[in-house]
Amino acid sequence: MAGSKFAYVRNFELPDPLLPETFMVLRIDGHAFHRLSEEHNFVKPNDERALQLMDHAARDVMNEFKDIILAFGESDEYSFLFRRSASLYNRREAKILTTITSLFTSSYVFNWSKYLSDTPLKYCPSFDGRIVLYPTATVVRDYLSWRQADTHINNLYNTVFWALVLKGGQTTTEAHATLRGTVSSQKHEMLYSRFGINYNELPARFRKGSVLVREEVSDTTETRSGPETDKSTASDPGEPVPTSGKKAQKKKPRVRTTVELYHCDIIGDEFWDCRQNLLADS
Repeated sequence: MAGSKFAYVRNFELPDPLLPETFMVLRIDGHAFHRLSEEHNFVKPNDERALQLMDHAARDVMNEFKDIILAFGESDEYSFLFRRSASLYNRREAKILTTITSLFTSSYVFNWSKYLSDTPLKYCPSFDGRIVLYPTATVVRDYLSWRQADTHINNLYNTVFWALVLKGGQTTTEAHATLRGTVSSQKHEMLYSRFGINYNELPARFRKGSVLVREEVSDTTETRSGPETDKSTASDPGEPVPTSGKKAQKKKPRVRTTVELYHCDIIGDEFWDCRQNLLADS
């Protein structure tokens, strides 16, 4: 087909390479998830099953694409951070964006029944996505701090709001009116004085979001200075395998990675001080 007279139509395709040597952040957001949560009776203010499903989909994405070094999730969104030197699909924006978003969506649908087994999926959920480029590690940290601060702000509001509705007997309109103009300390006080809820004792998953990070794990493997011996030549399974007189060399560390899930603070320095190489890619 490439040599046909119709091949000229490819000239209308525009290249869309992303600027090299910058950090790519791809953020996925649930489309119309307010309706989805209502239609499927998600627990208010937080449905842990639904959040675990989001974590599962994000982990599937990270297991498939090794250039993603960290992901942060809250509610119906997930942000994926690529290493600065990532060359996935030659950094073609449309290719990266559509592939990651479609994989996340398909994993979310595929694994739905594992987490919400008593709630059949009534229709197809969807996610949109965008890619933003950040020039430095400092800006990346500020982006992630923004998302985690947003997690706290939204969760505090929703926790008080649904306490007023579900425990206080207010309508949604009345609850919004009650909270209008209040600051964080007032919301904390309202939760504790009226409902006996200490916000700081709620699960960290709800207050801090989910952090998936690619951690390095060192294995040790023994190497020999000579060729490997065919183990099938040993007459007895308990008999030592001959080594052709070669001495075993010192074990060499082999670094592999694993994706770990945390619900921790990423605004302060402690998380990053323990992972100084995470953003050091150059």
